[in-house]
This record gives sequence, C-alpha cells and structure tokens, in this order.
Amino acid sequence: MFWNKLRGMLPFLFPAALAFYVLPLMIVDTGSAMLVLLAVLPGICLLASFLYGYLHGFDPYFTLLGAAAFVPTIFLYYNPSACVYLAVYGCVLLAGSWIGSFLSRPKL
Repeated sequence: MFWNKLRGMLPFLFPAALAFYVLPLMIVDTGSAMLVLLAVLPGICLLASFLYGYLHGFDPYFTLLGAAAFVPTIFLYYNPSACVYLAVYGCVLLAGSWIGSFLSRPKL
C-alpha cells in the first residue's frame, strides 16, 4: 500500500529534491543564497505540493518525505544552522498540499 502511494508521490517529489541538490551549486554569494533558500526552493516546494494535493489529496507522508529530502543537503552544502529551513520547507509543503486538496474538492 505505501509503495503504491510512494510511486504516485515520486513525480512530485523529484523536482523538489532535484532543486534541493542542484540549486545550491549556483550559490555564489550571500544574496544568491538568500534568494535560493527563501524564494526559489520554497516556491518549487509550494508548486510541487500544491499539484500533488490537487491531484491526489492531502497526505502528510508527502510533507515528511519532501522535508526529509532536504536533510542531507544541510550537511552537504550548508551548516547545521540551516536546520531551520527544514521546518520552513516542511510548512510550505504541508500548506501547499492542504491548499491543493482543498481546491480539488467538488463544490456543492
């Protein structure tokens, strides 16, 4: 059951995970780091989670897996102070998934 659900999540988790690992390579200074960490990555997370929630409904596992994909990047690209972004991206993923599932409900 979980593996079937995971298979449905992968097309939506992959762009976010790819962004987590590729975009930090483009950071050259503090300004670009803040742009990537505070605008681009949350935007990608929001879009991916919104689309997943709209098409598949709300699922907290999507939020957990999406946030878990960010954890290794903390140690690869950043320092432990970047752990706060884990909560930020988790909240963005949760909100996007919830909003998407809310908007996909049939109207009465």
